[in-house]
Amino acid sequence: MKKINLIIVLGLVSISALAQDTLRISKNDLLQKVTENNLQIKVAEKSFQSAKADYRQSNALFLPNINVSHTGIVTTNPLMAFGSKLNQEILTASDFNPALLNNPDKTQNFATKIEVQQPLINLDGLYGRQAARAKMDAFQLQTERTKEYLELEVSKAYMQLQLAYKAVKVLEKANSTAQGNLKLVENYFKNGMLQKTDLLNVQVRVNEIANQLQYAKSNVQNASDYLAFLLNEDMSGKTYKPVEALDNAIVIESINTTLSDSRKDIQAMQKSAEAYQKMFQSSKFGFLPRLNAFGSYELYDQHVFQTSAKGYVVGAQLSWNVFDGYKNIGKTQKAKADFEKATVETEQYKKQSQLELNKTNRQLLDAENKVNLSKLAFEQSQEAFRIRQNRFTQGLEKTTDLLMAETQMAQKELEHLQAVFEYNFTKQYLQFLTK
Repeated sequence: MKKINLIIVLGLVSISALAQDTLRISKNDLLQKVTENNLQIKVAEKSFQSAKADYRQSNALFLPNINVSHTGIVTTNPLMAFGSKLNQEILTASDFNPALLNNPDKTQNFATKIEVQQPLINLDGLYGRQAARAKMDAFQLQTERTKEYLELEVSKAYMQLQLAYKAVKVLEKANSTAQGNLKLVENYFKNGMLQKTDLLNVQVRVNEIANQLQYAKSNVQNASDYLAFLLNEDMSGKTYKPVEALDNAIVIESINTTLSDSRKDIQAMQKSAEAYQKMFQSSKFGFLPRLNAFGSYELYDQHVFQTSAKGYVVGAQLSWNVFDGYKNIGKTQKAKADFEKATVETEQYKKQSQLELNKTNRQLLDAENKVNLSKLAFEQSQEAFRIRQNRFTQGLEKTTDLLMAETQMAQKELEHLQAVFEYNFTKQYLQFLTK
């Protein structure tokens, strides 16, 4: 008795553990989790942050560059020694003695220097900043489009999970029907009403359904693993179960099938082309001179961190790189080619998107027709199986005819469910293409 109780307890523990590993989840929960945890979205967000950091670097075009340094030297170099004393404002008449000028004593000098550089006119830098901004906007749009794509992918994965569970249910029903037929045939065989071949055919059919059922259960786990991958969660021993079941019918909706330039990925391509255009303009303005202001405040002393002598320098510099060995010309030509390439790629992408949109629109119509025909075929196969089963119990049908009708009914039901899945996904994909 104790042994039986132990077996019952272990069985209950196993069932409890299985229930814990099977997690019920809704589509809305999936969409929320994938936005927070999906690795592909995180990669896209990091790419945007990188582009944003590049744009922030262009603030140097307007903000000053400030540098502070403290330098200490010991020298017997005539020029350095004389200059150090001059900076320290400690020169005396005796320092002009030629013997001391040519062979000075060891001289210490500590200099604290604050330097400021301020760009004033830098036209190529302005266009470079605009290019960085366009690049940042392109990555932001790509990130938003990635989120939209992951919503579609999660919806597809969720429907695949629903379909997998529905297939298991259909095959379990087919298995139950096959087991019932097997018992009936076994009774007929025992009474000498059927041959051994009829019994073997039914047993083969039962084994086939059991094998298909095992594959269907594996597909449930495969769909669960893919959902866990999308959610960036541990895939070991975890099975998801959808809260909503797969519908057996479809909902016909009117969908706008016009390609819009406001689609995030198309806008991203346009922004990318704009960035290349700004870089081309920046390289052209690189031939013009630049105007920068500069200034420094300097403090000198014989001792470290002392400031007995002070002075400043303020000025402006107009620089013009007239010729740099064809480097700037080649840079401009490359930027022009990159801009023209980006423009052509954008146009090509729009045409490919329109091609995909037209194709998907036709696929939706085909999927709708397939759903209607598969539904009719399933209903007809149900009726055919019912008639053959009744006739078989009356001894008016062959075993092979009954098996064929039963096989066809399960097959047509699975085909109908697959057709519903294809229609629903195609509809969502078309909405994604026109979003």
